[in-house]
Amino acid sequence: MTPEKPSYTAGFACLVGRPNAGKSTLTNALVGDKVAITSSKPQTTRHTIRGIVTGPTSQLILVDTPGLHKARTLLGERLNDLVRATLLDVDVVGFCLPADQRIGPGDRFIANELTELMRGKKLPVVAIATKIDKVDKKRLAEHLIAIDQLADWAAIVPCSASRGDQVEDVQRVLASYLPPAPGPLYPEGVITDEDTDTRIAELVREAALEGVRDELPHSIAVVVEEITEREETPEDKPMLDVRVNIFVERDSQKAIIIGKGGSRLREVGTDARAGIEALLGRRVYLHLRVKVAKDWQRDPKQLQRLGF
Repeated sequence: MTPEKPSYTAGFACLVGRPNAGKSTLTNALVGDKVAITSSKPQTTRHTIRGIVTGPTSQLILVDTPGLHKARTLLGERLNDLVRATLLDVDVVGFCLPADQRIGPGDRFIANELTELMRGKKLPVVAIATKIDKVDKKRLAEHLIAIDQLADWAAIVPCSASRGDQVEDVQRVLASYLPPAPGPLYPEGVITDEDTDTRIAELVREAALEGVRDELPHSIAVVVEEITEREETPEDKPMLDVRVNIFVERDSQKAIIIGKGGSRLREVGTDARAGIEALLGRRVYLHLRVKVAKDWQRDPKQLQRLGF
């Protein structure tokens, strides 16, 4: 007799991959809303983000981690430790491998770590070929063969998160490895367990990352100072004051973020405010200040103060 399929399953899935493999875009596509910031800059994600996908027969709680990489700073080491700790505490792993890039040393490094987990913890790992909209069928076929040769995966699923192709297949396959549950772990309608301050800080950081030079993204940290009711606004049009500090490591970086005559910072404010207003459901007056925290990525005290 084949075992009965459980009526409901719920659990945690972790998306891993090297930086810029499409993990955050896939998280947002699965959830159907923006819970993770996306950027063309590598190492955008700094902490795990739980995106929650609730269906009639399963609840998939997605943990989007920073990209595993060869660490060069204390921040980098802490991000890698965060990924490894997360991997020990999930039910299934989705390994994202972008179709528009050849499999390289970074992918093999992660594949080796995941092979150990599959062997030791019997943890199922699903290989996900992301960004398939960026390649033709021949290149995709080559990519899928290369993925298959990397390790003995539980399944291989191609998808395009930006176009929505086969995103439901990814959800269905990941959910098939979740344990039985009496019902959802989070109430229906909840799409993330991130607090509001963290989501606001991430929206500001996403806006600040746009159009900056490659070396700067790692140096940007954002902290929400306070959110207060704005005084003297009409009762039918209430407004919030949101004060946010953007930290960089050097004065030269501060100048880049602010831009000539404050033009760059105004753009950051305009871009971020739209997302913050949608999140809070209120009009917002956004106060942005750029501060220098010298070499914060290498300073344990500063890392702690900035939430790492």
